[in-house]
Amino acid sequence: MQFRDLKSQYRALKPQMDAAIAAVLESSDYIAGDQVDELEQELKEYLGVRNCISCGNGTDALVLALKAWGVGAGDAVFVPDHTFFSSAESVAFVGATPVFADVSEDTFTVDADSLERVIQAVAAEGKLTPKAVVAVDLFGLPADYDRVLAVAERYGLYVLEDCAQGFGGTYHGRKAGTFGHISTTSFFPAKPLGCYGDGGAVFTDNDEWAALIRSMRVHGKGSSKYDNVRIGMNSRLDTIQAAVLQVKLRAFQDYELAKVNEAAARYTEALADCVKVPEVPEGCTSSWASYNILLKDEAQRDAVREHLQENGVPTMVYYPKGLHQQKVFADCCLYGETLPVTTDICKRTLAIPVSPYLSEEDQRKIIRLIREKTGADA
Repeated sequence: MQFRDLKSQYRALKPQMDAAIAAVLESSDYIAGDQVDELEQELKEYLGVRNCISCGNGTDALVLALKAWGVGAGDAVFVPDHTFFSSAESVAFVGATPVFADVSEDTFTVDADSLERVIQAVAAEGKLTPKAVVAVDLFGLPADYDRVLAVAERYGLYVLEDCAQGFGGTYHGRKAGTFGHISTTSFFPAKPLGCYGDGGAVFTDNDEWAALIRSMRVHGKGSSKYDNVRIGMNSRLDTIQAAVLQVKLRAFQDYELAKVNEAAARYTEALADCVKVPEVPEGCTSSWASYNILLKDEAQRDAVREHLQENGVPTMVYYPKGLHQQKVFADCCLYGETLPVTTDICKRTLAIPVSPYLSEEDQRKIIRLIREKTGADA
């Protein structure tokens, strides 16, 4: 059994995928081929944004966005504590200081009350300049943008939407990737829309920022790659990866998003009486980058995980510690926030297999094993 069944996906898409890759090999146009421009146009149309700039990976996308705003030393950028490392790493990479806010146990996304408290604390201290919020769409679900955007507007902050895990999700009729002043995504293979290696993209309606990002992703180029007008980086999406993503984007829209939601709904119906299942607030949809249940404590989580693994079911723990507990951020000030929700759910969370290609037979097995170990059917 696969955790995120990329093998079955490839088998389902094999004719189109092989043809798309062969076309790139035949052209030998491996960097900045036509497929890159075509993909950017397709992604713009899917989201309904003015600009899509592809790049080498999702972390670079975050860095490029922050650099476009001139974020750097002396600036504070507010990041949810329960997320993948790159959401905060990119902040530190440009010289700014990540400041952590707690998350909601129900949705795993940033808690707007905690966010506002740390913004106020940083402003009151006066040592750092509050500059931006990184709002992470976690595990497929968009953040609570009505509240997050209101908080950011009150304090004059940019919102950088990290929709790497939320691509395909919606919030009150709008797609994830359209809420930030700049939004970014990752095409890491396990993401809702992933390629066969690394890749990323930046989305914005601001043409000036888009032009800066296009320059910075190719060594700060001006009129050509040999006309360098600023310090940039080497962060281009390979043509083969763009071709792969074109095939996958069609499948994602045609049936994958619907199928993964069907699988998630079966889990929710079958497990809600024995574990805490993820909540999708009214008016929202998730793209289910992963399906994360919460057990009653760490001991039960570890027991369920062992039981599943003994029976051939792979699992993951996203994430075993909060960002504030990472060694590299040990000296970061918490500004009065003890981050209790993140600290608690890190000990209780367990991700179980979910994908558009998860068979109902495998899913019934997973459900049965979880119910057995939690004593639901005793």
